[in-house]
Amino acid sequence: MTTRHALIAAALATVCAAASTTASAHVEENTMAAKSATEKCYGNVKVGQNDCGTATGTHACSGMAKVDNDPHEWKLVAKGTCKKTGGKLKAPKVKK
Repeated sequence: MTTRHALIAAALATVCAAASTTASAHVEENTMAAKSATEKCYGNVKVGQNDCGTATGTHACSGMAKVDNDPHEWKLVAKGTCKKTGGKLKAPKVKK
């Protein structure tokens, strides 16, 4: 590789790194805005449509709800809509 090629490669790497950092900042900004516009809604999830693990810890993945309207399953909904659809904002207490 000649010196000229090395300089061009270094310049391209710098441009790519700068673009990547800017894109990451925008993604993080949009993610934070989306999180503030949503809330966890417990108890009104259909089979296989939960967003993450249960409040009881029976599973830790999205899409694993086994029954409709399980009070321990949750999904993200637009802020202010959970109670309107019959859900609850807090998980029920886990019996030991």
